[in-house]
Amino acid sequence: MSAPGHAPNPFDYPAHWEADVVLTDGGTVHLRPITPDDADRLVAFHRGLSERTRYFRYFGPYPRIPQRDLDRFTTVDHHDRVALVAMLGDDIIAVGRYDRVADASAEVAFVVADAHQGRGLGSILLEHLAAAARERGLRRFVAEVLAENGQMVRVFRDAGYQIRREFEESVLHLEFAIDPTEESVAVAQAREQAAEARSVDNLLHPTSIAVIGASTDPTKIGHAVLTHLLAADFAGPVYPVNPEHRSVRGVRAYPSVLDIPDAVDLAVVTVPAASVDEVMDACLAKQVKALVVVTSGFGETGPDGRSAERRMVAEARAHGMRVVGPNALGVLNTDPAVRLNATLAPALPARGRTGFFCQSGALGTAILATAAARGLGLSTFVSAGNRADVSGNDLLQYWETDPDTDVVLLYLESFGNPRKFARLARRLGRSKPIVAVKSGRHAVRPGLAATSVPVDESSVQALFEQAGVIRVESLAQLFDTALVLAHQPLPAGPRVAVVGNSAAIGVLAADTALAQGLELAGEPVDVGSQAGPEAFASAVRDALGRPDADALVVVFVPPLAVPGTAYARALREVVDESGPGAAKPIVSTFLAVEGVPDELAVPGPGGAPGRGSIPSYPSPERAVAALARVTNYARWRSAPQGSFVRPTGIDRATARAVVAAELSTVDDSGERELTDEVIVRLLACYGIELVPFQIVSSADAAVAAAEELGYPVALKSTSRRLRHRTDLVGVRLDLAGPDAVRSAHAALRAVSGEPTVYVQRMAPKGLSCVLGLQDDPSFGSLVSFGLSGVVSDLLGDRAYRAVPLTDADAAALVRAPRAAPLLAGYRGGEPVDLAALQDLVLRLAALAEDVPEVRSLALEPVLASAQGAFVTSARITLGPPPDRRDTGPRRLRTLGVPW
Repeated sequence: MSAPGHAPNPFDYPAHWEADVVLTDGGTVHLRPITPDDADRLVAFHRGLSERTRYFRYFGPYPRIPQRDLDRFTTVDHHDRVALVAMLGDDIIAVGRYDRVADASAEVAFVVADAHQGRGLGSILLEHLAAAARERGLRRFVAEVLAENGQMVRVFRDAGYQIRREFEESVLHLEFAIDPTEESVAVAQAREQAAEARSVDNLLHPTSIAVIGASTDPTKIGHAVLTHLLAADFAGPVYPVNPEHRSVRGVRAYPSVLDIPDAVDLAVVTVPAASVDEVMDACLAKQVKALVVVTSGFGETGPDGRSAERRMVAEARAHGMRVVGPNALGVLNTDPAVRLNATLAPALPARGRTGFFCQSGALGTAILATAAARGLGLSTFVSAGNRADVSGNDLLQYWETDPDTDVVLLYLESFGNPRKFARLARRLGRSKPIVAVKSGRHAVRPGLAATSVPVDESSVQALFEQAGVIRVESLAQLFDTALVLAHQPLPAGPRVAVVGNSAAIGVLAADTALAQGLELAGEPVDVGSQAGPEAFASAVRDALGRPDADALVVVFVPPLAVPGTAYARALREVVDESGPGAAKPIVSTFLAVEGVPDELAVPGPGGAPGRGSIPSYPSPERAVAALARVTNYARWRSAPQGSFVRPTGIDRATARAVVAAELSTVDDSGERELTDEVIVRLLACYGIELVPFQIVSSADAAVAAAEELGYPVALKSTSRRLRHRTDLVGVRLDLAGPDAVRSAHAALRAVSGEPTVYVQRMAPKGLSCVLGLQDDPSFGSLVSFGLSGVVSDLLGDRAYRAVPLTDADAAALVRAPRAAPLLAGYRGGEPVDLAALQDLVLRLAALAEDVPEVRSLALEPVLASAQGAFVTSARITLGPPPDRRDTGPRRLRTLGVPW
């Protein structure tokens, strides 16, 4: 199996200029720079263009490409002249290029094959050409477009750039800056969402399916997949592919997918790994739209398997296909118009409004069985196995606009592109709750290791908190939470009423509620173990009517005299009569049932419990814990989203110059810790001032510095061993005169053995805090905040947020540590200026965005008081900038590159 379209790179262009991209119809193409070897392909491409398309591109007939032009078109320097081709298999289907016309300007043009116009190739080429041009120092594009070429005019007009137009003799002259704008980024991300959602929609809504490797042997997976497709009554034709039998399970079989007389949307591959290359060639020739590869024996087996996996996906993408797997359980869609069960699970789940993404194929069957047992209906389910192509990010894009999905569940073992996940989850979570189990904290399956990045646990927690993802520790907790989200409304607040017929269980529920951060709406109501269904229902009715109750916990122990089902029906009737306008979420511990008992269920489409059903849990602790998670999510969702604020007084250009000068003498792999002088200059570019200080090497110089700075002053050792170590007495504070300064200098010299010290003006007294930037290989930069001190260090009491930050993120960050109440005036203390801390956080975030070469930064201590936030010390280390692929033009995850 060759890899057409993926040319070697013997030329001087960056490898990341090659990219697989998704088009508006969900298909894929491969983008790469042109090479002289493309001459014959370019001639064939030009020959296939209509006269109208040639006229629009060349402003004349131009029936053939002269040899001189062919050489010029295919031989570029990848600097002043750049050309990108979009490849579908071995064929060029679009070309885009720019030619430098001035120091910072270039003329841009592109042409798309007639059969592929309207698929978004023009906007994709413009994005990638602009990104390449920026790397080469260009800042503006110009273009000449015939006024009647409305489609091309729209490509430029709708890109989100500020375009200046001039019209002359039926030709439009366009000129625009190519630096990303807020609008251009939003346009690109909206197009990305639509395209990737469409590609998943194609996968989950096939009109025909081929099972390659369909077997007559009941022990083979090819037999199981075919059986499950037929049992689900898939809405379209199913074609078994088996070269040895004329039929499988009574359905006509074909020797090869190429022998199937009709088009095939989806192929489920179950043949052994050694046979997949041959199968792939046939699927490519058949123009199958999507693959689900159930077969194992790829990335999880080692380097050879990973190479085969990358080769398979590269082939598929180059020919317009998306791939689920390999080593996947498969895909499900319970839509009555589809009824797709292309998995190893024996039964199609009941119809519901919950989407589920799972990486583990082995766990997939258990997950589906648990969902059925607990009354959770599903809309769609994807088990992606090694996740070589289709990933959780693709499903987030799909579910965002899927009208049949209200709740999203994720079982994640690793991240392929965490920055993108953070962006997508944050956006989706505002309209649809996401519940996630993140396993693999200490180990990742070999099959995922090649396409994943190690992620620090604090980074994951920061990401989930920032994006509103409901993180749970187990599948049991995931289903507990999902049952509330799928069946009950979100609570308006944290106040919980408890009603039951057992005082002991009611108190247990109340204790758990308080421990989970909820508030009690009055004392738990106990109707007594002898109360009948009517009395029980009356208490529930009263609790639901309380204006101070946002949610209700019902705890019930069946009495001996009356069947528990009578109480369940009474509860159901009370809820029904309250009406949807007065709906409050209800969780219960009822009839010892885990899930949704029939008596508490509202029938939904397809037989699964529908909206309004009351979930039951084996214990009040689990019921209340699930409600608490949902309450926290509701609080996040209703909170202001905030705005991406850029503080005033920032000088990005000078900051970039400072960093460039510092790194000019450092090799590509090296890092440099900045001197105090450079730190002051760099921080000043972002409006961050250090409390004035001087560095001196004698007692006399220390006294002179103190008098210049103004008393009182502090003396600090310059020794790394003593810095920020109060137990090693490396600091002397509140020195009010020359004698105190001389004495402090002598003491510090005795401790450190060095005469050099810092002399710094005393800042107003306040709480000691630490703010920082730390580089995460997967997320980019994280901003951290915490209070200084041994106890905070021991407990790891730090909060983190991923860049970029909104003003709401900054406000949440400085309130997130467990010790944060000290900042608000705990037990009569004076509240600090939180606004000043938030401003400092936003300035650090801006620095991280503008100067990715800052690999670590610490402001410590920062003294926070009512007078402001005063930075007394800083450390900064520079190094090579991290990979920030999600900030560039649209592309699929690079094969074999874990980002």
